[in-house]
Formats: sequence, C-alpha cells, structure tokens
Amino acid sequence: MKLSARNQLPGTVKSVKLGAVMAEVVVKLDGGEELTSAITVNSVQNLGIAEGSRVYVVVKATEVMLGVD
Repeated sequence: MKLSARNQLPGTVKSVKLGAVMAEVVVKLDGGEELTSAITVNSVQNLGIAEGSRVYVVVKATEVMLGVD
C-alpha cells in the first residue's frame, strides 16, 4: 500500500460501533494511544474491519477534526 499522506499510524481495532449509516471505530495505535475514526458502515463492511483487525490510521494534516466532551 502506497499513500501520499505521511502520517500513517499502525494499530489494532479495539471496537466498532455501527450506526444506521456511520460507524465509530476505535483504534489502539502500536504506541499505546487510541484514536477514534468515523467512517461509513459500507466502508467497515467493504474493508472487513472488525475488533482485532490490523489497520493503518492515515491522517492528512488538512483533514484533522477536533472535539471536546
């Protein structure tokens, strides 16, 4: 897999919470941190993402969103 994005972080899917259209995917990075991504349920199914799957979190600097509790 070759991508132009430089921020490619390997990790393991900790949980997948499916909604009607979107899914919340929590990834535990190899460094120990956790990141949450919102992707479509269709993408979860097409990529075969499930708890325990090895994935890469790909972050483009212009595509970062922040939130607070």
